[in-house]
Amino acid sequence: MKAFRLVCVLALVATTINAGTERPRGQTTVSIQGQSFFINGRPTYAGRQFNGAKIEGLLMNSRMVQGVFDDLNPETRGKWNYPDGQWDPERNTREFIAAMPAWRERGLLAFTINLQGGSPEGYSKLQPWHNSAFESDGGLRPAYMARLKQILDRADELGMAVILGLFYFGQDERLADEAAVVRAVDNAVDWVLERGYRNVLIEVNNECNVRYDHAILRPERVHELIERVKARQRDGRRLLVSTSYGGGVVPRENVLRSADFLLMHGNGVREPARIRKMVDDCRAMPAYRGQPILFNEDDHFDFDKPDNNMLAAISRYASWGYFDFRMKGEGFDDGYQSVPVNWAISSPRKRGFFELLGKVTGVGPSEKRQ
Repeated sequence: MKAFRLVCVLALVATTINAGTERPRGQTTVSIQGQSFFINGRPTYAGRQFNGAKIEGLLMNSRMVQGVFDDLNPETRGKWNYPDGQWDPERNTREFIAAMPAWRERGLLAFTINLQGGSPEGYSKLQPWHNSAFESDGGLRPAYMARLKQILDRADELGMAVILGLFYFGQDERLADEAAVVRAVDNAVDWVLERGYRNVLIEVNNECNVRYDHAILRPERVHELIERVKARQRDGRRLLVSTSYGGGVVPRENVLRSADFLLMHGNGVREPARIRKMVDDCRAMPAYRGQPILFNEDDHFDFDKPDNNMLAAISRYASWGYFDFRMKGEGFDDGYQSVPVNWAISSPRKRGFFELLGKVTGVGPSEKRQ
């Protein structure tokens, strides 16, 4: 018995020591070859086809932007209370991390998160809440970055890519001026590089063509920030970077010339044929350089129908991303963007997405494969 107790004490000591040791990062590396994404030197979904469409090399994803969400405005903070208690940003991140393995097991290889989140109501005209990982001068808020570190570490362990958005319209005005925006970009990119993450892709801002206060975040100049991200390196390594546009909009020539991959949104696009045309139009532009095309936001579902926006995208060899918010009359289990979030696969719509994702990717329970 004494020997057993000694072993238990030694195990507890070892666990305590290991818990305080910084785990090496960078075990998951995301790269691009031609129009395909690779993870750890192998194409994603290696050898996979679905209904005649090539799936190998796609980066199927979901919009999970509220993983580090908080509200620094005391007047609106109470809006986000849980059904069983007050809003808690640490609980939100813990539950996000707990759900990640189930997403990965069903074929999800990437998700988008954002340092200024997204609308916690799904869509909002006004955003009185204050959700930003950046101080007004562009400095980083330690509590936000600590939560982000937990998520990136777990993604690294699971072999997942993270599309890290920096800015969101309605919150970009939390930064004092253009110099603060530039400083925020430098700080965030350096933070990722210094910690050795190789599974992070940067989305400078969500939907650059929608209501940004700072001119450098708008379509005409956003390529300046893309180039700035590309120029920041550690040990000869830099981050892959792009920006996104609102629903139905094809990237402009300046972004086509600068971005490593191309982000589009299918919000409001109700006809899958339009998704196919968006991809075709993008590849036909003179400045297109053969980059991968990736939808990382689309609120069109119809997962049980023979044609939908996901299937339209993959038919043109473009990756697709699920965007789900809590709609009128729905509850806590619905939506991945509306706060508070149930990060589990907890609604018929979520299950519909992951069931089709499993069929497309061939990942998950055998009965979901084709």
